Amino acid sequence: MANTPSNMLPLGSKAADFELFDTVSGKKLSLAQLKGVNGTVLFFICNHCPFVIHVNKELVRIANEYRSKGISFIAISSNDVEHYPQDGPELMKKKALDVGYPFPYLYDKTQEVAKAYDAACTPDTYLFDENLNLVYRGQIDDSRPGNDLPLTGSDLRNALDHLVHQKGIVENQKPSMGCNIKWK
Repeated sequence: MANTPSNMLPLGSKAADFELFDTVSGKKLSLAQLKGVNGTVLFFICNHCPFVIHVNKELVRIANEYRSKGISFIAISSNDVEHYPQDGPELMKKKALDVGYPFPYLYDKTQEVAKAYDAACTPDTYLFDENLNLVYRGQIDDSRPGNDLPLTGSDLRNALDHLVHQKGIVENQKPSMGCNIKWK
């Protein structure tokens, strides 16, 4: 299990546009179609990473809680499926349905979207405001597989609350930690 940190894209960065295949609906979906009224969260995740498996239920809880507040959630997998077939589109759909993702699970076959966001690990989390300007990037919370800290989503929830209640940008932002994206 690799411990790869986020690259921490500069705050204020504009969200890179994309159109990717949604493994659940079978449709191509764009950022413009999916963005939220008040904000948009992008998760770079994959099926097999122990860090993602550890946080999956919390991602679902957070998305279910904040969707009613005008926040949209999007998950993207950019892993090389030739060498990591467990992260392929068919198994992504199965994972999304099994876990109950209340958000699209998009397949970044060319890895161009991950590169555009300077994504480094899974999970890698980005929160954009209503104008698609980056206001948070980093960890969901301090919990990691095996460290016995409770999984609360506190860091991401704090950033979401700051955005929803227009309190400005959270000052203390820690990088996420996880498996490295499996580049081609």
